[in-house]
Amino acid sequence: MFSRTVTLPSPDATCALAAALAPRLRPGDVLLLQGGIGAGKTHFARCLIQTLQEVPEDVPSPTFTLVQVYDTPAGEVWHADLYRLSDPDQCVELGLLDAFETAICLIEWPDRLADLVPPGALLLDFSVTGDDSRTLTLRGCGPRGPQLLEGLA
Repeated sequence: MFSRTVTLPSPDATCALAAALAPRLRPGDVLLLQGGIGAGKTHFARCLIQTLQEVPEDVPSPTFTLVQVYDTPAGEVWHADLYRLSDPDQCVELGLLDAFETAICLIEWPDRLADLVPPGALLLDFSVTGDDSRTLTLRGCGPRGPQLLEGLA
């Protein structure tokens, strides 16, 4: 298990970290985006996805659609917001278990996965520390986590 904490003083700093992490990702990488409403999860995901797109386009929150899928040169990216789910079986119905193996997955409200969290997933825990500032704690198991984080802020 590894852990690293970074301070993100502004939305631009959050976006810069997402942009630095994006090119390191590959299909099979799962990022669990945890934090309260307004903590910066969707902003981080939006910046990461736009970095991976050949031509950055609008990246809406998947709050109501539950899952948005993007084709990028790095592979398919699944952005899921599980806030409205009440049972882990609903995650299976959405196709997330297959996506965990074949796509880059960004999962907001990962607690809804319960015991379906894939081994080796990277947890990004966002905490509000001021109007624009956040603390981000990154935790994970397995070899990919340290590889993804090496040299980042």
